[in-house]
This record gives sequence, C-alpha cells and structure tokens, in this order.
Amino acid sequence: MKIVNGFDLFAYAKKKNLLLPAFNTTNLEMTKAIILGLNDAHLPGFIQISSNNLKLSDPGMIADLVRDFLENTETPIGLHLDHGKSFEDVRRCVDAGFTSVMVDASAYGFEDNIRAVRRAAEYCHFYDIPVEAELGAIRGKEDDNCSEADCKTDPALVEEFVDRSGCDTLAVSIGNVHGLEEIPRIDLPLLKEIAEVSPVPLVLHGGSGISFELIRNMKTYKMSKINYGSDLRQAYIKTFGKAYEVNHKEADLYGLSMKAVENVRQTACDLVRIINGFEEG
Repeated sequence: MKIVNGFDLFAYAKKKNLLLPAFNTTNLEMTKAIILGLNDAHLPGFIQISSNNLKLSDPGMIADLVRDFLENTETPIGLHLDHGKSFEDVRRCVDAGFTSVMVDASAYGFEDNIRAVRRAAEYCHFYDIPVEAELGAIRGKEDDNCSEADCKTDPALVEEFVDRSGCDTLAVSIGNVHGLEEIPRIDLPLLKEIAEVSPVPLVLHGGSGISFELIRNMKTYKMSKINYGSDLRQAYIKTFGKAYEVNHKEADLYGLSMKAVENVRQTACDLVRIINGFEEG
C-alpha cells in the first residue's frame, strides 16, 4: 500500500468511527515495528517523527523506509512530521513524501504562532497536505517547562487561531504531558469547551500514561489523533537493557534488534486496538 494522504486518513477514521494513533519513530527498527503492529491490528494510524529525531534520520530516509515497509500491506498508514520546529523542516518533509505535518510554534506568542502556521499551511495546502498546529504549550521533554496556567489551551482563542492560521487539526493542552516523568492531569471539561468552539478535529499529545477509558471518552469531543512515543520507546530500550542485565558481555546486536522490533510491534498493535475499544492482540 502507498503512504496515505493525511486528509484521506482522517476521513477514513471518521467514517469508521476510529481514533488514529500516531506512533513516534527514530530509526529503521522502530519504523518497521510500527507498520507491522498497525498491519497486525488491521487498523489505521500515523508513523511520525519529530524535528529533534530528524537529526538522526533525515526525511528522505524515513520516507523511503516507510514506502519499502508498506509494500504488501493493506492497512492505511500516513507519515507525519511531529513537532516541526521550522519551515525548513516542514518543506523538507513535504518534499520527501510526508503526507501530514505539524508546526509547533506554541512557545511563541499568539500572533507569531499564527504567522508560522499560516506560512506552513500555504505551502502544504498546495500539495493537499494537512497541517496540525498547537495552541497552549504541553509540559514535558518537547517543550520548555511552564506554569499550568500558561500550558492549557484557552477556548476563547481557538476559533480565531484556527481561522487565521489555516490549520486543519489542533493539538490541545488539557493537562497532558510529554514523556513519563510527569503525571498527566486531564481536564475533560476543558476539552469539552474546546470541542464546542473548534472548527477542526483535535489532537492529543502525550498519550502514554493516560487511561485508555479516558482516551476513548475523548472521541466524543472531536478527538481524532492520539500521539504515543514513550510506550514504544520503552518497549524498544527495555529489550537491550534486560539483555545487558542478564549478561554484561551481550553483543548480539542483530538478535536483540529483531527482538526489539517484535516487542514494539506488539505494543503498537495492542495500543491501537485498545484505544479503539478492542481487546489486546
């Protein structure tokens, strides 16, 4: 199967009443494992990579890997730039074949955020590629720490922001966090307020650590995409850590890498099934 356009993937998920997971990758093994896991579950989703991780894997390399691993698959999967930090990163990813992008200018002021997203949207929309933006900063590794008041998305700004920025989906800050070092405190009433005024579907970053029941309930409030990174990275890293604990002379990189692929594959399969109300695989 080809990499699926982001607009088409959102439309497909809406028609099937599904939540789309977006699983973070960094390298060949993670990319292969995510595709295998989604295909095992027969459920759609995104592979995504952040600007930070592009320092290790350039856009063309990731796009080529995804195209290769999607051969002989039948599951709709898109390729998304997560936390795009610059217009140059956006342009490089679109030109490489990414089918969805996020522009993260949430650390800037309201007007500067709009300008950054608007510029990316004008470029991406020419190629019929959806743009995700973020309003309100999400605590954790991807962003500078900030006060809880500064973090949360203000519903009063949502409609104007979406209209003027041209974004197609909106990542919201409702007490969610990046990574596993901080505890998420989800404000569901705030999500309801945002959903009532948002003209576009919503996105949740930091899905790891949030209860599955709560995740599934969010679908009522325009939630369309849930980002997962830490769960998969832990499944990958623990494979090597456990092997080293057993044998400090362990050096079977190939064998452990293949085992890590299987562990991430199962994690991705389980997550996409659970958030959509299916039992674990």
